[in-house]
Amino acid sequence: MSLACDTCPVRDRAACAVLEEDQRDELAKAGRTRTLSKGETLFTAGESLAACATLKKGALKITSTDIDGRERILSLVHPSGFIGEMFGPYMRHDVVALGDAELCVFSGPDFQRAIERYPRLGQALLRRTQEDLFASRELLALTGNASAETRVAGALVSFARAASDSPCHLATRFDLPLSRGELADMLGLTIETVSRMLTRFEREGAIRRTGKRGIELIDPALLPLS
Repeated sequence: MSLACDTCPVRDRAACAVLEEDQRDELAKAGRTRTLSKGETLFTAGESLAACATLKKGALKITSTDIDGRERILSLVHPSGFIGEMFGPYMRHDVVALGDAELCVFSGPDFQRAIERYPRLGQALLRRTQEDLFASRELLALTGNASAETRVAGALVSFARAASDSPCHLATRFDLPLSRGELADMLGLTIETVSRMLTRFEREGAIRRTGKRGIELIDPALLPLS
């Protein structure tokens, strides 16, 4: 399916937002829309494919599998996030949909040519790469020696930041992109501990849970981040 930039929900936040309208239209001719269902794989580790994508809707997880077959979540991709390999000979990690997802997908060579043609696009991707690196470091910090309460609180703030339309403010309402089991695995905790921390934060007035995965951030200052 061809791209429709004029109706894209992340047209003002994705890397391509730096392009002029005609430049964006030209880039769109090289890409296509792809939809994924929960659990469907976008890229597979070891796959010999130079390709990349921008996430428009949903959430993705980037994972690795150890020698015992245990999956480890390395990072998450949220709407407007960029993912893939343009220069390497193969994909280094699995990229899997956490729910229904929609993406703009490009071949690596096509997107590389676009970067060469539009230097501002390359600069935007560099900024996004720096942001992704910072987010990965935050995740590593959470799964290190931090307490259970700090790990869960940090994850909530990270999700609120990713769901916000502004880099200066946290979203006040968002859905958890992970199940409690997945969140527990990512943070190196048990499901029971994650549930206990969420209950505690709600009791103390920091958050309010709505529905199965909905979170309302009432007072982030009450979250123990250190």
